[in-house]
Amino acid sequence: MPVADSRRPLADRLRPRQLADFVGQRHLLNSGQPLRTAIERGQPHSMVLWGPPGTGKTTLAELLAGACRAEFIRLSATMAGVREVRAAVERAQALWREQERRTVLFVDEVHRFNKAQQDAFLPYVEDGTLTFIGATTENPGFALNNALLSRVRVYVLSSLDIAAIGQVVDRALTDPEQGLGGRGSLSDAARVRLAQTADGDARRALIWLELAAELAEAQGLPLEAALEAVMSDGAGRRFDRGGDLFYDQISALHKAVRGSSPDAALYWLARMLDGGCDPLYLARRVARMASEDIGNADPRALQLALNAWEAQERLGSPEGELAIAQAVVYLAVAAKSNAVYTAFAAARRDVERHGTLEVPPHLRNAPTALARDLGHGEGYRYAHDEPNAYAAGECYFPEPLRDARYYQPTVNGLERQIGEKLERLREFDRQSSRRRYR
Repeated sequence: MPVADSRRPLADRLRPRQLADFVGQRHLLNSGQPLRTAIERGQPHSMVLWGPPGTGKTTLAELLAGACRAEFIRLSATMAGVREVRAAVERAQALWREQERRTVLFVDEVHRFNKAQQDAFLPYVEDGTLTFIGATTENPGFALNNALLSRVRVYVLSSLDIAAIGQVVDRALTDPEQGLGGRGSLSDAARVRLAQTADGDARRALIWLELAAELAEAQGLPLEAALEAVMSDGAGRRFDRGGDLFYDQISALHKAVRGSSPDAALYWLARMLDGGCDPLYLARRVARMASEDIGNADPRALQLALNAWEAQERLGSPEGELAIAQAVVYLAVAAKSNAVYTAFAAARRDVERHGTLEVPPHLRNAPTALARDLGHGEGYRYAHDEPNAYAAGECYFPEPLRDARYYQPTVNGLERQIGEKLERLREFDRQSSRRRYR
């Protein structure tokens, strides 16, 4: 027997039962789009719905199952395992054998299934025993194995905009049967604030609205005042400390710094701090940016980044966060060079490619008589004893790599002067009569 409406959460009671009531995701549901066509024609196909919380993944799965009059079996990957999957398969096989009725197996948070659990679907997706629909907030390319991905279509859902969440809130306030049904009203300003604070998540907006209605009823408050109290306790932007959104945001911060946009860099820094990111993690990443994207074009950038890191460790928040912001702005406006980054990567590739090349004898250490007898250090030229403190024509590579060049200074900032100096030294090499490895 179904649970009475009064005991079901508001978000579940208001779940759309037909496509016309679904809000948002027009890029997937406009006329002619494959997902809309599948629902309208009742022709399901296996898929993965990837998007943030509260954007309609479960609702779309239910609408598709309803459109094709299929049995809808819902599992949560946080609680289910291979045994539950097998039970669902047996149920699907029985329904088709006895009634020729299709089955849609919906797996919420499918990214939490391990490879063996994901593989359990494959034969039954392939032979049509069931239509598989997975829902995930994580990038399927990372979270799902290739065998499963090759058998499904991935649809990407977007966060709901303020207007879309406003439609959901209005329905909750006005629906006499499934909504709040006259238990209070909100001003236009309060509706907008709720939609903004929900941060693209319709379920969050409805949870807050329902809690506010209960609080208002219990304490005799206006709904709007109760809603303000609820949101002040639970508000916050979406931020998954270990998920895709986290890495998207740190990527945006890094690229804003690389792109010399201090304002955008500050925005992404503030977003991550607002979401609860550890400031020390951000300080570490800022130090990386200083070497990767500024390098020797402005060596002060790394020192400033390290100073900000130390300030955060010593002062904590919020004082240390301001130091990180200072470093981020400096890095964003500093001269840029990735010459060291690319040179180091090239050197590491050569290490992998050439294996363990011997250290040339003239560069070897000679701390003992035996080492000296073996010729270690013989022929080494002490640069400080040479003109310009430079041993023109000397080579410090193993012989097979004698002509290798990794570091190519840019013309930005200090690297212009570094490049000019290196070119002078190479000219000394070209003119030297003492060149090694001729």
